[in-house]
Amino acid sequence: MGIRWQHIALWLAFIVFMLALPELVSKGTLRTIIFANFLAIFAISWDVLSGRTGYISFGHPFLVGIGAYTSAILSYRFGFPIAASIPLAVIATMIGGTLFFLPALRIRGSYFALVTLAFMELMYQLVQVIRPDLTGGTRGMSGIETITRGAVNNYYLSFSLMIIIALAMWLVMKTRLGTALSAIGMNEESVRGSGLDTTKLKLAAFMIAAFIAGLGGAFYVHYLGSIAPRALFDINFLFTIIVAALIGGASTIIGPMIGAFFLTFLLEYLRPVLPGAERYFIYGGIALILYMYQPKGIYEVAKQGWSRLRAARAGAGP
Repeated sequence: MGIRWQHIALWLAFIVFMLALPELVSKGTLRTIIFANFLAIFAISWDVLSGRTGYISFGHPFLVGIGAYTSAILSYRFGFPIAASIPLAVIATMIGGTLFFLPALRIRGSYFALVTLAFMELMYQLVQVIRPDLTGGTRGMSGIETITRGAVNNYYLSFSLMIIIALAMWLVMKTRLGTALSAIGMNEESVRGSGLDTTKLKLAAFMIAAFIAGLGGAFYVHYLGSIAPRALFDINFLFTIIVAALIGGASTIIGPMIGAFFLTFLLEYLRPVLPGAERYFIYGGIALILYMYQPKGIYEVAKQGWSRLRAARAGAGP
């Protein structure tokens, strides 16, 4: 699939709008958008593997956690500069994730999902009991060095990271690799029958997903300035990532971004009414209704709406 000038124009318009946003909204709203930017990164990472290939992963916080904990430990415990700890965290995520997930790539369906969920639970238990002097045990770590301060600076940093990843993945998915991964999601046996090595293709998708998850996790922990296993490996965090990708529009790159912003603001606006975990039932119900109405997500709803608008304008013309 080629790259249309209309798509480039839309990307540029989105970037210009987002760059101007700090002048239009409050600092509190900016902080909400920062979380949306990071959720978008995690959802894009999940979408590259699961949205494209159909291998539904329930262990994505496992990858995010490796990146976050590695960078936090290196910078907080050993005094590594952030410029060194983040790249090392990304490498550790790709290596550690591959050692665990590679055997799982040979299975699929519910078995793959259960194996990945087991890895997340394993990571949750390990960071609490193995070397708590390094990981902080159940209490985690606080006082971790931050990259920058202030809502505006962190907004521009998180947005820059998110848009670079999104654009890079959008371009990658326009290549033959992206086409092959989508084909695996539709019919893996046909792809294998065509002579392509599906294991290598899935490994490539996983390595890209691990790279993004590790990078996002490392930046995320240096934004928060703290890390705790209960928050990072919480089941709500896992399903927020998955739901963001699904209701936004899986296998589109743009869809997970839409879903991340939709869910982040939905949860934030529900907080005053339902301050506890009850609000997750509300957002889950809304997400279910949206997904039942249009399985391809909000992106497809918007796309169909735009097509109808153009058709109506064309019909009203001379």
